[in-house]
Amino acid sequence: MAQLEYKVGDYVVYPAHGVGRIEALETHSISGMEVELYSISFEKERMTLKVPTSKAKKSGLRRLSSKDRIKTAMETLRGRSRVRRTMWSRRAQEYEAKINSGDPVSIAEVVRDLHRADDQPEQSYSERQIYQAALERLARELAAVERIDDLKATERLEQVLRKVA
Repeated sequence: MAQLEYKVGDYVVYPAHGVGRIEALETHSISGMEVELYSISFEKERMTLKVPTSKAKKSGLRRLSSKDRIKTAMETLRGRSRVRRTMWSRRAQEYEAKINSGDPVSIAEVVRDLHRADDQPEQSYSERQIYQAALERLARELAAVERIDDLKATERLEQVLRKVA
């Protein structure tokens, strides 16, 4: 049995779903082969994902970001919004790809670019959906890294965004 990268109780980030927690290491027999799996629970989605330990790295599973990486993400939020003048459908695809990359700095770019101050025009429904998804994803990782709850993390992100606006 190979040395495992993660152990039960570790918080990890799965790119398409965000922060989860390794609940168990399981061995299943699939087509007559023994396969070792990480059982990862995503509390907010009420979902459990099983990832073969041998494919964990290839699937993009990673440890929580370092405090430095989170600091870089926070600095990204303070930067100027860079909204390209392309069709919304194309930008929406790019934003979704950034969110699903699982990288907190890319996710912070989406939050920064889609954030609206109170005095700015209203967002479309799909803009709000993508903004919320990015904000939640970033807040969850911030919360896990800083060991605070999701609500406090979201408030901290919104404070940074208000200061910029």
